[in-house]
Amino acid sequence: MSMKIYNTLSKTKEEFVPIEPGKVKMYVCGPTVYNYIHIGNARPMIVFDTVRRYMEHKGYEVNYVSNFTDVDDKIIKKAIEEGVDSEVISQRYIAECKKDMASLNVKPATTHPQATQEICGMLDMIETLIQKGHAYKAADGTVYFRTRSFKEYGKLSHKNLDDLQGGNRSLLVSGEDQKEDSLDFVLWKPKKDGEPYWESPWCQGRPGWHIECSVMSKRYLGEEIDIHAGGEDLVFPHHENEIAQSEAANGKTFAKYWMHNAFLNIDNKKMSKSAGNFFTVRDILEKYDPQVLRFFMLSAHYRSPLNFSADLMEAARNGYERIVTSVDNLKYLLGKATAEEITESEAALVKEAEGYVDKFDEAMDDDFNTADAISVIFELVKFVNTNVSEASSKAYLEVLKQEIVLLSDICGLIVDKKEEMLDEDIEKLIEERQAARKAKNFARADEIRGELLAKGIILEDTREGVKWKRA
Repeated sequence: MSMKIYNTLSKTKEEFVPIEPGKVKMYVCGPTVYNYIHIGNARPMIVFDTVRRYMEHKGYEVNYVSNFTDVDDKIIKKAIEEGVDSEVISQRYIAECKKDMASLNVKPATTHPQATQEICGMLDMIETLIQKGHAYKAADGTVYFRTRSFKEYGKLSHKNLDDLQGGNRSLLVSGEDQKEDSLDFVLWKPKKDGEPYWESPWCQGRPGWHIECSVMSKRYLGEEIDIHAGGEDLVFPHHENEIAQSEAANGKTFAKYWMHNAFLNIDNKKMSKSAGNFFTVRDILEKYDPQVLRFFMLSAHYRSPLNFSADLMEAARNGYERIVTSVDNLKYLLGKATAEEITESEAALVKEAEGYVDKFDEAMDDDFNTADAISVIFELVKFVNTNVSEASSKAYLEVLKQEIVLLSDICGLIVDKKEEMLDEDIEKLIEERQAARKAKNFARADEIRGELLAKGIILEDTREGVKWKRA
């Protein structure tokens, strides 16, 4: 069965055919780093990490790029409030975001570019757009993209330019009187007092939001990529503007497949601070194992709205623990088993169990249907629980265990729990890490953090010292 992806561009499921056989170039829009990530941020991180994992399971070499937006009005506002440079805020929350991603077993991207480190590329692309007649400089140094110059504008969001002109305000910014057309959007803007800025041919200033992803995608993946992904809130105007910029500058199709996950609601309401239902990942991990949150996020198809509630999280906890318990039971039986070689009847059962792997792949091949894929894992767990005993051979038990672990791992679910470390052993490693940091042996310090994280121990560096907790 071929892999099919729902393409927002065509509004249909399409067979996935990579640009280069055996390789996938994938760009996923990352967070703006001005605070701890919230659970809405976590959904695309988990969803597209799972897409990546499945692609790798199918044998593809995946170049996965996900950015950090580290210059933004919200970052600047927080920096002013704290009386520090914007870089202090962005670097702090990049580090915290990476901790949360590790907790959720989200693999690090092949590259995690930061907007402020890609300014030269942005200046080059903006200059190209000006030279090609797709952008222009206003009197104050602002550079705008000439939206109507890109004839296919609106093809991703399926919006009509005339309808946008008639009332849609999503693209409008200050300085309307400088624009040739109210639909034109900012590529570069002049600095304001107290803001970070960079030199440019047009003015001292900083980039607009949309240009960064076009530039970073081009640098790390090339002018044409296989998959561009993110939350559905990015379809318009962000991804629409990326297409316009990239295709106008490069003269090539930007991305073949556009994937977007649906919104996450809280108790059937939109998440917002004003409504008092805003939760960071850290808030949720105070109550639940990170793997439970990941399981919950994958329990619905990524294009379906997902409702977060205490009841649904409890259901996710029970479902996840059911898989872990099955694996624990197999480990117990492996410790008791005396027979080494697999029997003829067990070989027949193994063949039957392998059918669940095929069924799992069928679900994932159908636009990454993780809800159905997890149902298959449950079917496999039920089959295993019914067909094992203390009389089972070690070879048979090991094969069944590895099948459950394999399918769970594709979903990024850790179900083969490691033995818990003793508190004193954790403290010794933390002391060693502190000594390594003092000696500027940061490689060893990072290695120790990784060792502890692999064993379910999460470190947090605070002003009061290092704090730790079990995942």
